[in-house]
Amino acid sequence: MSNRNLVNIMHLDIAPDWKKKLNTELQKPYFQELQKFVENEYQQNECFPKPENIFQAFELSAFKDTKVVIIGQDPYHGYGQAHGLCFSVQPEVKTPPSLVNIFKEMGDDLGKPMPATGNLTHWAKQGVLMLNATLTVRAGQAGSHQKKGWEKFTESVIELLSKEREGLVFLLWGGPAKKKVSKIDTSKHLVLTSGHPSPLAAIRGHWFGNKHFSKTNEYLVSKGREPIDW
Repeated sequence: MSNRNLVNIMHLDIAPDWKKKLNTELQKPYFQELQKFVENEYQQNECFPKPENIFQAFELSAFKDTKVVIIGQDPYHGYGQAHGLCFSVQPEVKTPPSLVNIFKEMGDDLGKPMPATGNLTHWAKQGVLMLNATLTVRAGQAGSHQKKGWEKFTESVIELLSKEREGLVFLLWGGPAKKKVSKIDTSKHLVLTSGHPSPLAAIRGHWFGNKHFSKTNEYLVSKGREPIDW
């Protein structure tokens, strides 16, 4: 993948309003350095997601249409899993344990059956911005692209949404996501926090019973917006 291709992904494959909103951020020195790092990583190593899916979250959920923000950590680092939406996997891939727990809580909260696949594209298309803190990862190496600039970029996205939009729901699951609350104006938006849905955290009792899905929809309806069909 060339530097030019990464730029083209950002400028061609995201919603037009995101393109306009993020243009200044993309010109900053830190992002230029991040771009060089990602280019080199994709040339030298197997990395995920595929280049054309790095900014998938911004393609599927336009700035003006975003109603809910879910913040993950890294993309999945197993082959064929990540496709640019946090917690989501490709339709043919086995549902990962964290996502199984998300579906279990969703079922307990809303009475919905376990979905047939772990693909969450239908959430994104309804205005759920599914944003990992780090948008790329080296195959088999969790955290390998952390602290290279992605976190600064994604935090700027959160701040932008917080500042320019009103009445959004931010779902912060797990310690790293909870730290993002400092970037959110809680007087304008609903912030829901819980433990991470990973098996270990869920066993410790910090995930199940949070009822984030029904609470999100109740808030959206109270603001005159369509609820999410989870």
